[in-house]
Amino acid sequence: MIIITGAAGMIGSVVAWHFNEILNENSLILCDDMASGNQEKNFSKRQIVDFIKKDDLDKMLAQSDTSKIEAIIHMGAISATTESNFSRLIADNIRFSQNLWAFCSNNKIPYIFASSAATYGDGDSGYSDESVANLNPLNAYGYSKHFFDQWALAKDKNSSPPFWAGCKFFNVYGPNEYHKGRMSSVVFHAFNQIQKDGNIKLFKSNHPKFKDGEQLRDFIYVKDAVNAIIHLLTAKPTPGIYNIGTGKAQTFYQLAKALVINHKKTEDNIKFIEMPNDLNGKYQYFTEAKIEKLIHSGYTKSFMNLEEGVTDYYQNYLSKEDQYL
Repeated sequence: MIIITGAAGMIGSVVAWHFNEILNENSLILCDDMASGNQEKNFSKRQIVDFIKKDDLDKMLAQSDTSKIEAIIHMGAISATTESNFSRLIADNIRFSQNLWAFCSNNKIPYIFASSAATYGDGDSGYSDESVANLNPLNAYGYSKHFFDQWALAKDKNSSPPFWAGCKFFNVYGPNEYHKGRMSSVVFHAFNQIQKDGNIKLFKSNHPKFKDGEQLRDFIYVKDAVNAIIHLLTAKPTPGIYNIGTGKAQTFYQLAKALVINHKKTEDNIKFIEMPNDLNGKYQYFTEAKIEKLIHSGYTKSFMNLEEGVTDYYQNYLSKEDQYL
């Protein structure tokens, strides 16, 4: 039996999809808060054992036969980079994760949890997952993830799960992100814009080293991100923090171009707008995962580039009446 938290979110729900559809595994317990409307659609097609509200998880774990729990995949968190209530971030992103860590450690259960590329801040210290030293996140969300990464790495073997991995996700996009509002990917926002107005709007650059549209991010399609999670769970390499990205940054303009091509539009339909004030000074202009550690762990699958990922997302989900995976 596999327990997946954040199972009504994008990555968590696609993990459940992968177990069902790729691995033919239905012994799943899903857990989430269900904070947004229609989130049940993210897992309504899944074959599962049970769905547990987040507040009921501790009670369920205390009453469970721990010998039957094969792993906990903890994707649940407050993921808004604009979240300013640090008390909420401590409770949801740190304490809840620590409690699950202790449960897995005490009961010898493998534990995989979500970290974030937001921990790297402006990238001045690079994007290597070999160390978390000298990182300076740009926002409270990034700091909450960075704190837990440091805490996990400081634990000794005797007070750790038998295997654990923190997944530093870069810019994940794909089906089942529709509930995320402003935090949805640029791909989803751009699709909605071109559907409504016929144009895609990208932020202008406020950085002298980057022209408008040439901001670079490591965009990773959600199916690829989940492939990496499943690999870590299966291969159980050296416990630690692992970057989950493609290792190849691409521009926002390339993203928009892939979308307009699928929408039968032209590059003239790509426009630029001013960056919101609340993102100034907190915006990453370049991210690119160093993925040697993941590769050395035995991961051999290739990653979709933006043209491939956006095409799958557009043709198989966004353009369909039923957009859910």
